[in-house]
Amino acid sequence: MRDSGDRFRRERASPTSPRLILRRVMVLAEGRQFREAAAVLQKLGPNTIAAVAGELPLDLLVEGLPHSAQLLETFFNKLISSGQRPSINAEQVVWQLVRLLASHDDPTLKTKVAKLARALLEYQPNFQIQISSRKKALEQAVQGLGCHGLTPDASGLTHLHAALKTELQLHVDVYKSALHRLDELHLISADNKKPVDASHQRLLSLKLKEVQQRLIDNKTLLTILDKPALKQLDVLVGTLSNRVQNDKEALFCVSQLKRLQPVGDDVPVATVLMSFSRGCGVLLDLMQIPHSPCHSDTGYHSETETEHDFGKDVVSKYESLYRHCRPRALEALNSMPDLMHATQLKSKILFSVVVLAFRTCKTLRDNKLLQTFRTLHLDPRSSQFLGLRLEVMRCLAASAENYPLQDAENQVVGLVCDTLKEYKCLEECQELRNYACEATKVAWMMVCQVPPYELDTDFQTPIRLQPEKHQRHHTSSRTSDIVRAFLWPALMSESNYVYKAIVVTEGT
Repeated sequence: MRDSGDRFRRERASPTSPRLILRRVMVLAEGRQFREAAAVLQKLGPNTIAAVAGELPLDLLVEGLPHSAQLLETFFNKLISSGQRPSINAEQVVWQLVRLLASHDDPTLKTKVAKLARALLEYQPNFQIQISSRKKALEQAVQGLGCHGLTPDASGLTHLHAALKTELQLHVDVYKSALHRLDELHLISADNKKPVDASHQRLLSLKLKEVQQRLIDNKTLLTILDKPALKQLDVLVGTLSNRVQNDKEALFCVSQLKRLQPVGDDVPVATVLMSFSRGCGVLLDLMQIPHSPCHSDTGYHSETETEHDFGKDVVSKYESLYRHCRPRALEALNSMPDLMHATQLKSKILFSVVVLAFRTCKTLRDNKLLQTFRTLHLDPRSSQFLGLRLEVMRCLAASAENYPLQDAENQVVGLVCDTLKEYKCLEECQELRNYACEATKVAWMMVCQVPPYELDTDFQTPIRLQPEKHQRHHTSSRTSDIVRAFLWPALMSESNYVYKAIVVTEGT
């Protein structure tokens, strides 16, 4: 009996198998003994920590923050030192930290989680881009909430609805006056429908008095209709459209934040948004990384600091396209009766828009370059050709945000609608067009960079999950490493992955 007791105590004090280690860590964590649990993980080798990582209930440890910060820090540091990246949902740790930092203004809290924040960034460098993108979106939403003030009017400042009512009444009065004037001029009658009256020969046979009278009649109507005051309606409608979009952005941000913690109906929206924006800012400060490892030096040392910063901004736009634009487009597709149950089709549509946008923009860029070189009659083998190509690419990158892309956007939407002709609802989906518009803008910025960004076009399935270029979607099965579908393509710069592909894994 004594030997059995000693053996049990030795196993409990120093477990060897992953199952026993996991049980020991969870017992200590449930007893709020996070320091002791961290010590257990600290003693593990690379293979053992990788085996334990997939089974560790990370959500339970996240609920224990900030007290479990040391345990989580040890866990991620061990994974980093082992050189392994098992598929775990580390993102939930990040947003729990943001929630805590947004809710508490406590210096000791920052001290407790600072090392964990840096470990998270080293484990997954994309976190810095995600947090920065979310912070920027929250700040823009707050700014949009403040754009509902008074509107300039002929009499001064007034409410937008009052200005619209006044402007619409003015339009009604002007149009009534124009109709009355048309009746007085007797220019409209049943005889006017005769094609011969508008024939080229008839028009060339008019006499001087007839041309003069026509000028007087048309000038009279133009004087009535072409008033500067009437042009104010477009401005007011544009203001109204911007306000609607701003409120949609704010409510969308709030709906995302509700997934992190409950938001009371009586709490000001701006207060909620600003607190989480502050939490994102504090977490970014705690990471204290001068530059994102996603954009590490890859050999092109001639890149200027401005180009490097702009490159980071471009990748953040690609991140924002997935985090913010895609959910809105998916919500619009979900509301369509024809697509209500076509879950895979909706994901493929949104995925295809991004791929088509990149291909379209790449073709447009190459055509512009070719057109320039042909105009200058440059030999592609000459040094002048290479130098000019570099300068033209930089010029395109600098003007990317203002480059007209309407034709490219229409081409992307047209390709999707032509492929799915049986779904007529897609042609009328404005949110899908907005999504294609944003995807095309981001794609154009990507392909015009020096060096240009590329999509990883290896979409073959099923394949095994590769942590260096695949990130498992949070709804996917974590018991299998077989990739069944792609939700978002990976982004590359000179063969380096700067944004991982979002994939769906399922059990076999």
